[in-house]
Amino acid sequence: MHQTINAKELRASLSKIVEGVKRGERFTVLYRSRPAFRIVPVDDADRLTSPLTKDPLYRSGAVGESRDGLSAADHDAMLYGTPCR
Repeated sequence: MHQTINAKELRASLSKIVEGVKRGERFTVLYRSRPAFRIVPVDDADRLTSPLTKDPLYRSGAVGESRDGLSAADHDAMLYGTPCR
């Protein structure tokens, strides 16, 4: 089922809308009388095709303690090119 609501309704009844989305309902949210965005359920197919699931670092397990004396931020800088701060 697809419903159109305004931003005020979204704020006032967010928990009710979340429950509806969990049941498969879809919502278009109006902001200033114009469609602004949609709230739709996440399908299992969407979860499986997430870009993170293709990232080998995301899928890898924990490796334990660092043996090189570097911090996690140092490793992030080596892997991603910028420090995480």
